[in-house]
Amino acid sequence: MAKFMDVHHGFQNITREQLQQAHDADLAIQAEEGVTFERAWADPESGLVYCLSEAPSADAVQRIHERAGHRADEIHMVPLSL
Repeated sequence: MAKFMDVHHGFQNITREQLQQAHDADLAIQAEEGVTFERAWADPESGLVYCLSEAPSADAVQRIHERAGHRADEIHMVPLSL
């Protein structure tokens, strides 16, 4: 499986609790697409949210995000990491 970093725009002023709720919504259904969401980060000032996952495809990641109510604006495969 591959690693993916996805980016969401428009989340200005997001709180830790809201980020946790969004992440939990992904976790609740991730197995249905074979996705494992590993971590999420947010910058409330810029409104950017980043999610790191392992998945069979970017489409699988997007399907989970769509069903959870927060479609990703960008999804990037991460072929190398340290």
